[in-house]
Amino acid sequence: MQGKLLIFSAPSGSGKTTIVKHLLKTFTNLEFSISACSRSNRAGEVDGKDYYFLTVEEFKRRIANNDFIEWEEVYPGSFYGTLKSEIERIWNKDNIVVFDVDVKGGINLKKKFGDIALSVFVMPPSIEVLKQRLVARCTESEESLNKRVGKAADEMTYSNQFDKILINENLQTSYIEAENIVNNFISSAK
Repeated sequence: MQGKLLIFSAPSGSGKTTIVKHLLKTFTNLEFSISACSRSNRAGEVDGKDYYFLTVEEFKRRIANNDFIEWEEVYPGSFYGTLKSEIERIWNKDNIVVFDVDVKGGINLKKKFGDIALSVFVMPPSIEVLKQRLVARCTESEESLNKRVGKAADEMTYSNQFDKILINENLQTSYIEAENIVNNFISSAK
């Protein structure tokens, strides 16, 4: 069985995960696609709920076994990807798959799934605001902060490859806009 997919991508710190979590609470037929990654879990993150945490070796083995729909080496030695089994699990429940993925992963997923997928790029109002959000997280060293901000500036140049651009300046307004985007996609013919 094949269903629909919603793809949310953004530079780190744009608010995409917050928006996706809101949508998952709002729409009962949406289900989060749990990505696999090769990084350690952050405080509060649970294996099999937030991510499937794999070692670099395990990730590479699963790549070799063709277990991924898409995967990316986001930073050297830092892999993220979507397992085929995860999509099948969600579609078997007749739910719509929701992806919260990096920009390249979002572009790859849209290319792979075409019209059954809607890709949404969550855009920060500016690079300055994005940097402030990342600093407020208190999860970044100065070096990783600079790396993320530089990467974000590059990623924002890919926004035109997405079906919709959602500028997240005011979170409540973004929630409403995201709900409208999802409602229109769900109600469109399969």
